[in-house]
Amino acid sequence: MFSKACEYGIRASIFIALNSFEGRRVSPKEIAEEIDSPTAFTAKILQALVRNNIVSSVKGAYGGFEMDKHRIKEIKLADIVDAIDGDSIYKGCGLGLHACDEDRPCPMHDKFKVVRDELKTMLESTNLEDLALDIKQGDTFLRR
Repeated sequence: MFSKACEYGIRASIFIALNSFEGRRVSPKEIAEEIDSPTAFTAKILQALVRNNIVSSVKGAYGGFEMDKHRIKEIKLADIVDAIDGDSIYKGCGLGLHACDEDRPCPMHDKFKVVRDELKTMLESTNLEDLALDIKQGDTFLRR
């Protein structure tokens, strides 16, 4: 459903949020190891997250990536998806057709539209704080 970059972006954002609650910055290498992503690929994803004001980058010996603790609750999954994949997830055809729309629907158009709408609602209503706290409490995990 999401691109691999988007999956890694979501995982990285959760990991950074979790560490930001503890007042810790995390290095690109730490992030890549935690989310099981190649370091160079992770660096590109982190650049997109910085460009879209989801995470902050601090240079220097004590640098790394962090989030403002007060903003973590405001950052929605939809913000991360938009930063990495754009809005194509809300517009694409369920069968991958290029010319699928209301005027010329594919056989799955109406059913897939319901799924896309529910996905959009979930992404817009889920914030990083809730996801990070679930991990902190041991209810969920980022690694297998």
